[in-house]
Amino acid sequence: MKKRVTGIGGIFFKTKDPAAIKDWYSKHLGFNTDQWGCTFWWKDAEGKDCSTQWSPMIEDTQYYKPSEKPFMVNYRVENLEELLKTLRAEGVQIVGEIESYDYGKFGWIMDPEGNKIELWEPNDEAFLK
Repeated sequence: MKKRVTGIGGIFFKTKDPAAIKDWYSKHLGFNTDQWGCTFWWKDAEGKDCSTQWSPMIEDTQYYKPSEKPFMVNYRVENLEELLKTLRAEGVQIVGEIESYDYGKFGWIMDPEGNKIELWEPNDEAFLK
């Protein structure tokens, strides 16, 4: 079977004041924050540049819907379209349609406890330009 998840692509969580949280993490933990949060760069087993995003979001964000949870995890995947077909056949709830950007493709699923999971087929090179 092909790999499904290859790593963590991002951690997203709700907060009352995203700017203040980003400032706190920058000051106390050295996060290099920007408008989206902080991007952590690392190399995969083949030496390819990869990224993981850390993003606090305003507490009334609708991005996690239909989940009511205060967080969402993004997983890096290979071949998103094939994986979503497989997951659908396995009875996993798919949320919305695939969205494509220069930095990759995104799809969403729900786990049995109502956590929305973001699946990302990354194009890390787009961030390096």
